[in-house]
Amino acid sequence: MSVAEDIGQVGGGIGLLDRERTIAKAGFNRWLVPPAALCIHLCIGMAYGFSVFWLPLSQAIGITKPIACAADVSLIGSLFTTACDWKVADLGWMYTLFFVLLGSSAAIWGGWLERVGPRKAAFVSTLCWCGGLLVSALGVYTHQLWLMWLGSGVIGGIGLGLGYISPVSTLVKWFPDRRGMATGMAIMGFGGGAMIGSPLADMLMNYFKTPASVGVWQTFVAMAAIYFVFMMAGTFGYRVPPANWRPDGWIPPATQNAMITSGHVHLQNAHKTPQFWLIWAVLCLNVSAGIGVLGMASPMLQEIFAGKLIGQPEIGFAALDAGQKTQIATIAAAFVGLLSLFNIAGRFFWASLSDKLGRKLTYATFFGLGILLYALAPWAAHAGSLALFVGFFCIILSMYGGGFATVPAYLADMFGTQFVGAIHGRLLTAWSTAGIIGPVVVNYIREAQINAGVPRAQVYDRTMYILAGMLVFGFLCNLLVRPVAAKWFMKDAEVAALQKRSASVDATAHYGSYGIGKGGFDGTALLAWAVVGLPIAWGVWITLSKSLALFR
Repeated sequence: MSVAEDIGQVGGGIGLLDRERTIAKAGFNRWLVPPAALCIHLCIGMAYGFSVFWLPLSQAIGITKPIACAADVSLIGSLFTTACDWKVADLGWMYTLFFVLLGSSAAIWGGWLERVGPRKAAFVSTLCWCGGLLVSALGVYTHQLWLMWLGSGVIGGIGLGLGYISPVSTLVKWFPDRRGMATGMAIMGFGGGAMIGSPLADMLMNYFKTPASVGVWQTFVAMAAIYFVFMMAGTFGYRVPPANWRPDGWIPPATQNAMITSGHVHLQNAHKTPQFWLIWAVLCLNVSAGIGVLGMASPMLQEIFAGKLIGQPEIGFAALDAGQKTQIATIAAAFVGLLSLFNIAGRFFWASLSDKLGRKLTYATFFGLGILLYALAPWAAHAGSLALFVGFFCIILSMYGGGFATVPAYLADMFGTQFVGAIHGRLLTAWSTAGIIGPVVVNYIREAQINAGVPRAQVYDRTMYILAGMLVFGFLCNLLVRPVAAKWFMKDAEVAALQKRSASVDATAHYGSYGIGKGGFDGTALLAWAVVGLPIAWGVWITLSKSLALFR
């Protein structure tokens, strides 16, 4: 039997979720894999949009206004109380759980994912994310905050980590000719999840709301059902290429880029190289700066521009009345939506551009341009130029998203594709670290400036300069990245043995397309892309409609 005929053949005892069952057969279209990845990422990306539930949950008992807890009720006490409403600050711990569990679960189970394949990992991710929403629904129904934390925070956080890294190594292998674009397409979905999920959740809560319920637990159940369908479609849409597969007619460049390795580094050795830790620092510093701003974007715009947002530039933030503050809060929400849109677009744009520029130069652009924009932001604020200020931060957030989408390709260039998913999982601990550093830097400096009597319009100046300084360190770390030393590469026999065990084909065969080719947008592919493209288009339309409020 030829290799082409053997592709996708499975023997007895192989389960539906096993890696061997996912090996693509001749005639498969590789352009079906990115929509499958987007089905997963668009669903788990709702983690970014969970704040839409905080206000309704803060009055889940009072319905029209919160029933405050006694002053002596601690955070631990609020986990179990049923007599009063939860504080927004207590609910906000969900974000910490999300991203700490995302990074740690990706690091812990990344090696397992490489062994069992993306389908089984995505299946577990689906059960964790959707099951976590159902546990959270029970927590809201019984008014037990600890169930919310356990459901979406812990169980859902594990699902986030597995779902986030599930398509990475698969897409890199399917698109060796366009690594950045491939990972950008999938990771774009994680940034877009909130853009779709937040307005959907708002619509569902309004639909389920009654005089006795704010409609949150019903919304959790409905979204769990919707997400389960989409994530299962993505799970069973995953396919992996056979060992030594290459797109039809594609030949690696004769003059190989020194920053793109032709070897493979084992997962056990990747973290022993200086390149791993330099790229870890690069991601951590890029994300720390961006996530700190993203978390404070709404109050930042309100405090800096205040009355100017409603056509009364002479009124400072402290002089605004309650009605005016409501008006500018609505406009600031549009600013947050616009930043989210650039975060999403940047993931695809910058990752695709990195295929032309190279990963190192792309990150150098992130840091160099970011330093300039952060340093100029206070000038734009003091000049009263809303358009420039918004434009600066839209570009900054595009590079924040671009950093996430470009790093898997950077890792594949450095360490090869054999273990890139697992290595990426370990690198995501940088995201968990940044999720603590960024908000702490921005929030505490802001508080210190306010306590020192600095006017609200100037409290972010020092923060911007510190964030620019952080990017200087990131620029230097990226500058130090060099090709991985040959001593870390696996021997050809070791790679062949691993591929043979995981692919059930002749891993010693010559490179070829095995009847799969480059693929294209045939009818099936167009339908698959429409399934994910229509929700994305709806989310973009909603976001742009709201963003118009910024410049009216």
